[in-house]
This record gives sequence, structure tokens and C-alpha cells, in this order.
Amino acid sequence: MPINETLAHYSDLCFESAFTIYVLAFILLTAQYASMKASKAQARDLVGSGAPVTAKDVPGRVVETPKRPMSDRLAGMGYALLFPALALHAASVVLRGFATDRFPLGNMYEFVAMATAAATLTSILLLRRRSMRPMLVFVLAPVIVLMFLAATKLYADAAPVVPALRSYWLPIHVTIVSVGSGIFLVSGVASVLFLLRIRNEPGQEGTGFWGRFASKLPDAQALDRLAYKTTIVAFPLFGAGVILGAIWAEAAWGRFWGWDPKETMSFITWIVYAAYLHARATSGWRNTRAAWINVAGFIAMLFNLFIINMVVSGLHSYAGLN
Repeated sequence: MPINETLAHYSDLCFESAFTIYVLAFILLTAQYASMKASKAQARDLVGSGAPVTAKDVPGRVVETPKRPMSDRLAGMGYALLFPALALHAASVVLRGFATDRFPLGNMYEFVAMATAAATLTSILLLRRRSMRPMLVFVLAPVIVLMFLAATKLYADAAPVVPALRSYWLPIHVTIVSVGSGIFLVSGVASVLFLLRIRNEPGQEGTGFWGRFASKLPDAQALDRLAYKTTIVAFPLFGAGVILGAIWAEAAWGRFWGWDPKETMSFITWIVYAAYLHARATSGWRNTRAAWINVAGFIAMLFNLFIINMVVSGLHSYAGLN
């Protein structure tokens, strides 16, 4: 099947452009996070100086209103950049599909591109409130790392897929799994930040680096709710992906389940997330214990993506690596 090299080139260009804008947004959001303390102190000084003077207080005199804190302006700029970055990111996936005349999920590069796009979209939708925007920088960090790895170590030229993947099950099974994985990324980051924040609740922050660092995070309960909400969306998606993969395996290999390394690790990951949801609903386990289980699920998902695909040999060894 011929490959449209022009569209493939534009796909790579869109991916690289999206990566560049993500990095710029990350820099702005990092600056925002670093300046939050100074901005809060400035806001307290403005409040402590008394009621703001307006033009009505002094007839004929124009009084400037207080400017928005620098951290808010930086957060707004960083958040706004995510929209064109995501548009280019999505365009890179679509163009790769048109270039190869197949669904663009045939190797690890394409899988990571789809998963990181899902993570970014989830962040845009759920972290749009100002109180939650400080978390954006911590979601963008793994997204940027994964995209860098995808564009370097995991990159595969646009090409047809192996015969085993030429099935209508490819867009169904792999899309569901990749989108679920992207949402799990946001959930995992939220639980990691929750574990840090719960030790440094407002009024109880330590005086060291981690205390000052955690004091700028959203409220611990807000982080916990975010981790739970994203997991209850991603969990059934990932489970459906595993089930549909078993159906595809029966059609391709003549059996539903064969304890292939990828199948086994996917099942283990699903079980860990099921344990998290159970713990989250169990009294006495809702806080740190459940969050640690969620972090374990996130680690298992990364292990399944990299170690199983790149190190362990099995029937799912379609990484596209040389």
C-alpha cells in the first residue's frame, strides 16, 4: 500500500509544533507556579490597605484598579496555549492516518501520540478553573516527556502495519485503551499530588522546600476528587479495551485468552485500578491508602507500555522499533 510522504511529513511537523507549544506552555505555567506565593502576598497587601478607591470616591479623578496578579496572567497564557497545541497534536494523528491509509495506532509512537492527546484534552476540560490550574504544569510534564520519547526513541516511519493488525478491531480496541491510558495519566498525577498535599494541608505546611512547594497546590480533597472522577471514567474504558482485545484475539489467534505478557499485565493493571475504586469507597481507606493504590496502577500502566512492549517478547510485540 503506497504511503503519502507529503502527509506523513506534515504529520511529523504538526507533532513537533505541538510539542514546542506544550514546552512553551509548560514554561509559562512553571513561572506561574513559582510566582504564586509572591502574588498571594501582593493580594494580601492590597486587601490590607483598605477598600479600593474608585472614581466615585474622588470626583474628577481617575484611579487605576489593581492589576491581576502575575500568576493569574501567566496561568491564563499557559492555559490558552494548550488549545492550539492540542489542535496540532490531533492534526498530527489524523494526518498520519491519511498518510498510511489506516487507523494511526499501529505502533508505540502512534499509541503515545493518541494517549497524550487524550491526557491533554482531559486536562483542558477538568483543570479550567483557576483553583485547579496549578496542577496543569504537573500533567504537562509527563506529557512532554512521553512526546519527546515518542519523537525520538519510539518514532516509527509512516508505513503499513503488519498483517495481524489489519483488522477493524484495531481502531476499536487500541483507541479505547489509548484514551483510557491518557485519562489514567491525569488520575495518577492527581493522586501523587494529593499524597504530597495531604501532608501539608493549609495552616500545617512545613517550613522546608516541600512545604512551600505543596502550599501552592489545590486543596487535597479537590485533588482526591479529581483522581476519583477520572478513574471512574478511564476504568470502564480500559476494561472494555481488554475485553474487546480478547474478542479480537479469538478471531486472530483462535483463543480469547492465552496469558500473553501484554494480556497478563493489562489484566493486572485493571485489577489494581479496581482495587483503588474499592478502596476509595471503603471507610478507612479513602485517603492515603487508596491514593497509593492509584499510584501503583499508574506505575503498572507505564510498565505495561514500555517494559512489556520493548523488553518482553510476546504476541503483542508491535512496538514498531528497530
